[in-house]
Amino acid sequence: MGIFQKLFKQTFIYGMATVLPRMLSFLLVPLYTNQLPTEEYGKVSIIFSYFVLFNVILAYGMETAFFRFFNKEKNKDNVVSTSAISIAISSFVFLIIALLLKHQIADWIDIKLKYINLVIWILLLDALVIIPFSWLRAKERPIRYAIIKITNVAINFGLNIFFLLFLTELSFHFSFLNWICKDDYEISYIFISNLIASGFALVALISFYSKISYRFDKELWKKMMKYALPILIAGIAYSINETFDRILLDFLLPEDVADHMVGVYSACYKLALFMTLFATAFRLGIEPFFFNYASNKNAPDTYARITKYFVILGSFIFLFVIVFVHVLKIAFLRDTSYWEAVKIVPLILLANFCLGIYHNLSVWYKVTDRTRFGAYISVFGAVITLLLNFLLIPKYTYIGSAIATLAAYGSMMMISWYLGRKYYPIPYDLKKIGAYLLLSISFSIISFYIFDSNYIISIPLLLVFLVILYAFEKKEIKQLLKR
Repeated sequence: MGIFQKLFKQTFIYGMATVLPRMLSFLLVPLYTNQLPTEEYGKVSIIFSYFVLFNVILAYGMETAFFRFFNKEKNKDNVVSTSAISIAISSFVFLIIALLLKHQIADWIDIKLKYINLVIWILLLDALVIIPFSWLRAKERPIRYAIIKITNVAINFGLNIFFLLFLTELSFHFSFLNWICKDDYEISYIFISNLIASGFALVALISFYSKISYRFDKELWKKMMKYALPILIAGIAYSINETFDRILLDFLLPEDVADHMVGVYSACYKLALFMTLFATAFRLGIEPFFFNYASNKNAPDTYARITKYFVILGSFIFLFVIVFVHVLKIAFLRDTSYWEAVKIVPLILLANFCLGIYHNLSVWYKVTDRTRFGAYISVFGAVITLLLNFLLIPKYTYIGSAIATLAAYGSMMMISWYLGRKYYPIPYDLKKIGAYLLLSISFSIISFYIFDSNYIISIPLLLVFLVILYAFEKKEIKQLLKR
């Protein structure tokens, strides 16, 4: 159990680094939905959708390649310096091209130039910390990783509060604030806060760039790129699955309702964040572990147990959020005009649960260097996303987008499991995994769609689910808690 103890310890710390910052970010949802009309929040959501896409492009799979070759190569300093130089050069090339073409970009995606300028610099700063953060994870320094991540988002959070809530009032008392207090500047303040926070992260990690050897190994870089490019394709496909629904809602719906629909959909999508936080924290903890443990003869059995633990915890989180979804909407969506899209929450929760399971199942192609399959699977999911969004949005608006997201992630999960049986068999406990999934989904349907999350019915269902979990997993639960 020592291996699992170490895994869960690191997952907890990385989870704190991921969950706490994102929870602080999540607390901005009441601020945004209270300060911004649904149409303005829709514009912010569309810009952040482009953020996701370009963050993937600027990383181009180098983060995952870094982990693979850091554990594989004897000369680890070579891996660090080569990957850092690669990211730095590509990032500054992007900066030059983006600044030269910023007017065309603004016209093409219909976003104001003042937002494009801020977005370009944020993307550059975020790209330059990719390898430093990866290095901290590879060297198993989760505490420093967590402190920088948490402080980064705390700065972002604090500045959002200052700009959107207090700046106007304070400018009446302190005249020197008048130069930054402008009317109808709320969206700019959101991205200025992000820019300052990203700048802090780079400053906090700048010592990394003074420690590396600055040797660029061309042959190593070619091998890393060969490994990374399928990850890039998979990442682009992932960004399509994750965020293109907002862009397509804006594109396919009539102009007079598009921003509103994107706004309410994006706000209610945030209520599924708890599943995303759990899955992301788990992935951050297990990804280095998967590579480090790949050569162990018991690796398949260990991977199977980890996936079962993920499904157990994920099933509970899924049902818990469904039971208390109306409490969450009141707490975080202050403007009732956003509530109309709450019906998408079960679909998005389940979709992100499937995505989390997919990430656990994807170990087979990562440890066997078959990353091209990750690209194939993600591209298939992206095709499903695009096809269903184009078919369903005109008739069902954001409900169609939620269905498309669930169909994409569900199909990716099943395909990865099917292919993994052939190339890297892992003895998953399919009976228990399937039973927990089916039970949590069934109880959620009863709670949300039949009884509208009535607590007299829903809370007993949640307790029954916990009792069943304990009855079947009592031995392992006691071992984990004891350790």
